[in-house]
Amino acid sequence: MSDLSGRTAIVTGAARGQGAAEARRFVQASGHVVVADILEPDGQALARDLGQRARFVRLDITREEHWTAALAAVSDWPPVRVLVNNAGIHWNRDLVDETGPDMARMLEVNVIGAMLGMKAVTAPMTEAGGGSIINVCSVLGTVGGRGSSAYTASKWALRGLTKSAAIELGPRGIRVNAIHPGYIDTAMLSEVGAGRTDDYYGFLPLGRPARPGEVADLALYLACDDSSYVTGADFTVDGGMTAAGGPRGNDSRPYRTGQAG
Repeated sequence: MSDLSGRTAIVTGAARGQGAAEARRFVQASGHVVVADILEPDGQALARDLGQRARFVRLDITREEHWTAALAAVSDWPPVRVLVNNAGIHWNRDLVDETGPDMARMLEVNVIGAMLGMKAVTAPMTEAGGGSIINVCSVLGTVGGRGSSAYTASKWALRGLTKSAAIELGPRGIRVNAIHPGYIDTAMLSEVGAGRTDDYYGFLPLGRPARPGEVADLALYLACDDSSYVTGADFTVDGGMTAAGGPRGNDSRPYRTGQAG
């Protein structure tokens, strides 16, 4: 199994779902893990369950001082060599119903929050001899999607930020890569997909959503030295969705209306 011994990883949005699976996998790989989230009871419970190499830190990723405090909270641990920018927000809304303030909030969390995290860990990673930053984007950072204008824009922005950061931070020994999950069986998917029938995912070549651990396995690969020559890359975990033409619409309406002719 890939080894993270002697390294501390910060995983944002780690209290549940995909982030929790990543935190658990990193502890299994002998790493120290900061369970970073604003969901205190869930985050504290997970950290207790993971044991002495896990520590909950309340972190609002949009506040620079919270990042400073998070690093200070683990100053007694091995150096921070891994950051997973997993935290994010999502909603389904048509473009004509979107608002400027809500769009700004989406970008603040999904893009600026990740940028602040990368900025915060650059100095300690450089001092430690390098590290790995993993930005959790989305398949909607590679294609478009109905009812997802704000979210899609934020994930395309994060994808671009990932590539620029990889270029800038590579000389410091810091690798930066993006994971693009499709449908992942988490609480967020249940909320977004309320009312979907069991056969909804039949259009996927693999016919099902991913388990959170299947994304966590890829995050572990990117976090450790097994991927030492990989940076600025996109890794899609979508069960063949994009190969098959992209996501389904968020409702039953056709993509085209009117008569052909």
